[in-house]
Amino acid sequence: MSLKAGRNNFSAALPGIGVLALVLLLTFGSVAALLTVERSGGLTRFDWAAIRFTLLQSLLSATISAALAVPLARALVRRRFPGRSLAITLLGAPFILPVIVAVLGLLAIWGRGGVVNDLLVPLGLPRLDIYGLPGILLAHVFFNLPLVTRLLLQGWAAIPETQFRLAAGLGLTPLARFRIIEMPMLRAVLPGAFLLVFLLCMTSFATVLALGGGPKATTVELAIYQALRFEFDLGQAARLALVQFAICGGVAVLALSLTRLQPVGGSITAPDIRAGTNHRQRFVDGLILCAMLAFLLAPLVLIAWNGVWGLTGGMTSGFAPAVATSLAVALGSAFVSTAMALALAVWVAGLSRTRGIVVEGLGLLLLAASPFVMGTGLFILLNPFASPFAFALPITGLLNAMAALPFALRALVPALRQAEARFGPLAASLDLTGWARLRLVTWPAIRRPAGFALGLAAALSMGDLGVITLFAPPGVETLPLYMYRLMGAYRMEEAAGAALVLMALSLLLFWVFDRGGRLGPALR
Repeated sequence: MSLKAGRNNFSAALPGIGVLALVLLLTFGSVAALLTVERSGGLTRFDWAAIRFTLLQSLLSATISAALAVPLARALVRRRFPGRSLAITLLGAPFILPVIVAVLGLLAIWGRGGVVNDLLVPLGLPRLDIYGLPGILLAHVFFNLPLVTRLLLQGWAAIPETQFRLAAGLGLTPLARFRIIEMPMLRAVLPGAFLLVFLLCMTSFATVLALGGGPKATTVELAIYQALRFEFDLGQAARLALVQFAICGGVAVLALSLTRLQPVGGSITAPDIRAGTNHRQRFVDGLILCAMLAFLLAPLVLIAWNGVWGLTGGMTSGFAPAVATSLAVALGSAFVSTAMALALAVWVAGLSRTRGIVVEGLGLLLLAASPFVMGTGLFILLNPFASPFAFALPITGLLNAMAALPFALRALVPALRQAEARFGPLAASLDLTGWARLRLVTWPAIRRPAGFALGLAAALSMGDLGVITLFAPPGVETLPLYMYRLMGAYRMEEAAGAALVLMALSLLLFWVFDRGGRLGPALR
């Protein structure tokens, strides 16, 4: 390698090295800050109760989501019906739907004044009460069932269609076909999907804040929030944050080792395995599809319906500032996250495969350190020098960007690797560097995944109700926080109006960026 080529490679890698340094600083710097405060050396009975409940709800949520996803994904693979592609696309909606909006939609269906209870009471049956563990499980299944289903659909898509045709030609029974062809795929995909959902439920905050609480339904993250905001007990908050980081770190390492890394944001083309299915199977598949789609779509429909009525009643003076604040934080967070992911991805794409996997794995460390744990560390670091509440919005934007970074990285790295493999030698032979290389080689390859990454980061930040609750002083509100406070004051009509606007803005941001990335020709 010439000296000039070496200098060019180092220059291209330098921003990525800086981003990785920031990731490591925020992750391990937060842990170091927590260690300086935590000196008790022991967990209280309350701490153990929070840990047990966190593990229990994560285990149950992951188990139920995985168990329901198998028949749903299998039915989607086996059946062809009008709107099937739209149904598969909508499976991605809960992932970008603001948590607090989804909670309001679930309450409209399953809450004490919801549709289900309105049907039960005339039949003389007792009302359902979903607050506590049942509601947390319901919400987590609502969010994670589509995620596991999409992962399984990718697994089915990887099975050659000829295997199913051969099985039908040999007259294999449905049970034998499932055991020989589909079960090996499930054994390969399900453990990683289970651990991923377990990890997401471990770091779930807004769901538990809205539907849990109390000594019997408090998770570790909720206990950290209570220790910081209500008791200002930095020692207890640090102790719990360290426990959270240790558990999530272990689960994240297991999940990454068992999960085959796939590019995110791509379409799913499942094989046609209708051959050999009988009437009874078609009836069962139809029943499963109707039930699951009703479960997933009914809350969204009610959010829209109740939201229209809420908006016609008028909103308070805090609504417009909350919208403006959320948009500013979301857009800033999206551009910061995508820029950091791009810098890191360029570095990864220029490394050997082994070194690239190591660097990318370090970038995915953020899956282990939840924004809440990093936020607690930053709170402790800032507190001796300035009021952490004065930095509420910059810290929220930065940590939201960090939370979206692993997903943006997974969208960009495969595209950059592909472009480097196909056009890198030619670009090098033409001595294309700097702006010319970015314009002619890099940008056409990453425009679509970059648009997806921007949209995903903006939507996730728009709906975030985690870090902002930790830092927000009185008078500073994002739209999710504004909506949560309306719900706490039992002003449900206004909350429904805010929920509709929040949902619309989140989906709109995702659509605008994702669609923008798809416009124009791409490298083929």
